[in-house]
Amino acid sequence: MIRLERICPTAAHWTEQQYRDLFATQGSIRAALMAQNNEGAEPVGFLIARHLAPDWELENIVVAGESRRSGVGTQLMQAFLTQAKQMKGESAFLEVRESNTAARALYERLGFQPTGRRKSYYAAPLEDAVLYSKGLREDCNLA
Repeated sequence: MIRLERICPTAAHWTEQQYRDLFATQGSIRAALMAQNNEGAEPVGFLIARHLAPDWELENIVVAGESRRSGVGTQLMQAFLTQAKQMKGESAFLEVRESNTAARALYERLGFQPTGRRKSYYAAPLEDAVLYSKGLREDCNLA
C-alpha cells in the first residue's frame, strides 16, 4: 500500500506509522479494500475508510497511474458504498483536492454532492479541499 501511495501524486501521503496505526487502533472500525492486477500479484489500487457511526469517512483512495480510467476506482468505491450501506451507514463523506478533477468526477458520478470547502487544507502545494457527502439510506445507484 505504501509503495503504491508513494508513486501516486494525488494520494493523501501518510507516514508508515500512520498506516500501521490504521490497523492497530482498538475500537475503530475501518474498511480497507485492495484491487489487484489480472494476475493477482500486484496491487493496483486501495481504499481506506473509517466508520464514525452512523457515518463513513473515505480517508484515502489510490489507483496506480497505469490502471487509471480502467474502472478500478469505481469498483473500489462501489464496494465501499455497498459495505457501508450493509453496515447500516447513513452517509459517506470525504474531502478531495480542488484540482483533482478526475476524482471529483468519479465522486459526482457515484452520487456524492459538494457540501463545502476547507481553505488551504492541503500542503505541497497549498490548496483547498472540496468536501463531499452522499446519503446511504436512499436507493444507491452504484452502477
